[in-house]
Amino acid sequence: MKSMDKKMVLFGAGKIGRSFIAQLFSRSGYRVVFVDIFQPAIDALNRCGKYRVVIKDKQEEEIIVSNVAGIHTREKEKIAAEIASASISAVSVGQQGLPSIIPLLAAGLSLRYTLSPETPLDIIIAENMRNADSWFRDNLGTHLPPGYPFDKLVGLVETSIGKMVPIMTEEDTKHDPLLVFAEAYNTLILDKKAFKNPIPDVKGLAPKENMKAWVDRKLFIHNLGHAAAAYYSFHTNPGLIYLYEGLAIPEVYQQTKLAMEQSAQVLLTLYPEEFTTADMDEHISDLLQRFQNKALGDTIHRVGCDLPRKLSPSDRLVTPIKYAIQFNLPYNYIEKALQLAFDFNTTDLDGKMHPEDVRFHKMLAENGREWVLGKVCGLG
Repeated sequence: MKSMDKKMVLFGAGKIGRSFIAQLFSRSGYRVVFVDIFQPAIDALNRCGKYRVVIKDKQEEEIIVSNVAGIHTREKEKIAAEIASASISAVSVGQQGLPSIIPLLAAGLSLRYTLSPETPLDIIIAENMRNADSWFRDNLGTHLPPGYPFDKLVGLVETSIGKMVPIMTEEDTKHDPLLVFAEAYNTLILDKKAFKNPIPDVKGLAPKENMKAWVDRKLFIHNLGHAAAAYYSFHTNPGLIYLYEGLAIPEVYQQTKLAMEQSAQVLLTLYPEEFTTADMDEHISDLLQRFQNKALGDTIHRVGCDLPRKLSPSDRLVTPIKYAIQFNLPYNYIEKALQLAFDFNTTDLDGKMHPEDVRFHKMLAENGREWVLGKVCGLG
């Protein structure tokens, strides 16, 4: 097999893909080939071969990500050939986009098996989803040939994506469609035990032994804290726009912190060998500071919207509540955030509600709070 030295095939040229995954690997000497459905991004990647990442912090920093290229998702044979000769692959398309890329990934794995039957491929799953490796295994398996030695040739590497990227306006990208903003945080937590090849020597990778614990840490602390801050902020002052404005209110800050601390107790009960109280206190303090980064311009709407997903049985508020009930731990501040979410009806900067929030409030008006708690949240 003709193999390119240090090449990543990355499905998804969105904000996390460009500002985080590709940035880390490119800066460590990898060529990054993006696969995406958005033709203007593909054209710009191939025309420029590089793009800018602007770090939004107290002092702005600009990073040039170079040695990149793009392929449109319809170019199936070209994608398969790139996967066949890749050092590593990654996926960052969002959960709704995953089904569409599975056949493309499977075709590349099949060709790779034909050309070099002893060469495994590690796939970094840069998606915030629990049990992502099982989902990929099940779905890839339906597209791979009979007898394909999956366990030998495919490493499904789960991650915990903690990097935050702000909303960008049309004005921001008018002159440069590849420009992307991000916060300074640059650590990619991933599953140490899932790799079939040696773990790449890439600055910023943080391999962990017990990946499930770290995936849950992201959901139970980061995602929960974000949502709680949004719902407490809107309840306190519906006229606020930015998350940092809400967290500047002492009551909102304190209630958000208490909700995060209650969820941390659940996490400590689930994984007593992995985390300590000091770990949790430090993590919560760091997150609350990052949530207040004015340079990110993160809105209360963005952080809290898409209610059916964020209030679902396996997501950031309901899951810790269920465990707290099971372990007989307090959860009143988490529950209050959940209850406040029922009144969350914000709009974006253009004055539009998220379509899923419109659907949520329609269900709420037609069926009532108890019905939604049972059918949407699974707390009946």
